[in-house]
Amino acid sequence: MKLRYIALGFVLLAALLVLAVNYIVPKESKACFRDKCFTVELAVTPEERAKGLMNRERLDADRGMLFVFEKEDNYPFWMKNTKIPLDIIWMDENKEVVYVSRDTQPCTKDPCPLINPGKNARYVLEVSAGTADLLGLREGDNASFYLAYYMPESGY
Repeated sequence: MKLRYIALGFVLLAALLVLAVNYIVPKESKACFRDKCFTVELAVTPEERAKGLMNRERLDADRGMLFVFEKEDNYPFWMKNTKIPLDIIWMDENKEVVYVSRDTQPCTKDPCPLINPGKNARYVLEVSAGTADLLGLREGDNASFYLAYYMPESGY
């Protein structure tokens, strides 16, 4: 009889875990400023960060790419092989905006110039050009993230 209750407990625990994974953990990653959220692709590995949004023909207004770095540092970006203008938003480890490059245009010469925030950041969000102005985004504003994976070194 005791064994039956233990087995039932394990079954219930497994069911709760399935529910948690399917309904509590987000299926898509989001980056939000106030009440405006963007579904974001994550660029976590060096390869993903190097590729970024290269060769994309368009980026929907509610989409973006979130670059996640292991530690805060000064991370310059460039627009090599990028076909669409972007707003690039650098944020520190507290998700506070430290720099915004607005209406950053695709690179048309080689070598491509670097966009250097001159400030340390841990996260960089790329969204369609004009988005930062539409949101009234400024340095000091805060973001929130809902990430569809767990990254042990960051706590997400």
